[in-house]
Amino acid sequence: MQAMETSHADGALLNAGLFAAAICTFLILLVVEKRKPYIRFAEDVIKQSYVTNTTAFMVNNLILTVLRASSLFLVAQQFAGYGLLASWPAGIGKWLAAFALFDLAIYVWHVMSHHYEFLWRFHKVHHCDKTFNVSTGIRFHVFDLLLEIGYKCLFVVLIGVDAYTVLSIEIVELFFIFFHHANIRLAREESLSQWIITPSLHRVHHSTLRSEHDSNYGIVLAVWDRIFGTRLELQPVSIGLDLIEAENFVQLFSLAFITERKLHRLLRWIPKGRKSVPAAPRRTPE
Repeated sequence: MQAMETSHADGALLNAGLFAAAICTFLILLVVEKRKPYIRFAEDVIKQSYVTNTTAFMVNNLILTVLRASSLFLVAQQFAGYGLLASWPAGIGKWLAAFALFDLAIYVWHVMSHHYEFLWRFHKVHHCDKTFNVSTGIRFHVFDLLLEIGYKCLFVVLIGVDAYTVLSIEIVELFFIFFHHANIRLAREESLSQWIITPSLHRVHHSTLRSEHDSNYGIVLAVWDRIFGTRLELQPVSIGLDLIEAENFVQLFSLAFITERKLHRLLRWIPKGRKSVPAAPRRTPE
């Protein structure tokens, strides 16, 4: 019992250290993209994005802390004894196998979030940012996060790993989320993108066009998009979603309850002005 408590304490300490390193990475990328951005967005637009996204991050974490949402992982691990990796000895091999399977599981969740309207209504909050910057990586609806926690608890049970392993994997993935949302361009990025998701790949995923943003669902490993045929390489013309915009956290939270279908229906009820008939072009006398 005492050994288990010590193990849990060590796991919690390691995860706290990883999270602190992830926040440092966030701040470094923030400075880099500020000094040398790949895309130059209007100053007021990028400032609004930073404020809205960081507010969402802080409020979401406050809600998740109050609800003790992460404790669900500890409950889930009580049922993980028969999972796929349950019989594997603890060590780097088990962690790497769990990491790969977790990355695949989140790829699947990401695909579902785009193709099922109930999930998209929450996930679109992440996509409605009119800019693309490192803070976009923390722009989520709290219901999106809560639903994903439930999905990850199912992963804990089916794969057979403990809660602290999953939390450490999540934090490592956070490094990559910050990285591929950064508004930067890397040397040899094309080569790097053959292995992991890079900013140029994920930028396509934030395109305004549905045909473009329904692609490049990977979080860390680029292999899943290749296997399932969802990889797309191009330069998007615009970022964000048409007809959907949020200027502050309250609007951001409310967006989940206004679907595109309802918005189009509402627009049809708004009276339209009379269309003026353009005058026929006059011929210039010869």
